[in-house]
Amino acid sequence: MKKVGIVMGSDSDLPVVQKAIDTLRQFEVPVEVHVFSAHRTPKEAGEFARNARANGIGVIVAAAGKAAHLAGALAANTTLPVIGIPVKSSNLDGIDALLSTVQMPSGIPVATVAIDGAVNAALLSIQMLAIEDAALAEKLQAKRDADARKVLEKNAAIEAQFHN
Repeated sequence: MKKVGIVMGSDSDLPVVQKAIDTLRQFEVPVEVHVFSAHRTPKEAGEFARNARANGIGVIVAAAGKAAHLAGALAANTTLPVIGIPVKSSNLDGIDALLSTVQMPSGIPVATVAIDGAVNAALLSIQMLAIEDAALAEKLQAKRDADARKVLEKNAAIEAQFHN
């Protein structure tokens, strides 16, 4: 199975990124995690992205706050899918990171999830890998089914409470 490569712009992003790591591990998807900055370590970030496919990575997740150029910098150096997680910072509540991540020029796409949306970044990565992995697709469907059951149980409780 291909790995998901997770890159965060700073170790301060780890509390957000940890949710993606935990989700990937629940699905038994191998993950490799790095700290590279688009601005402070552009050479290392570029090398990581250029070598990702050869290193067994199938999807890259990039988490960054503020200027949040990391996902775009990685995407510019690979043809693998890149998913950006805009990370909330103290400045503009993550809106700056969201806009920096989502406003990519034509030809260099970056899929972008919600601010601090690490779980969805992991699930989108899993969906991409599951295109060619039936067992992983079954695990995704089982999660969806379990999530649906939880909502229906809550619905039944509300209906019982208000529909006498």
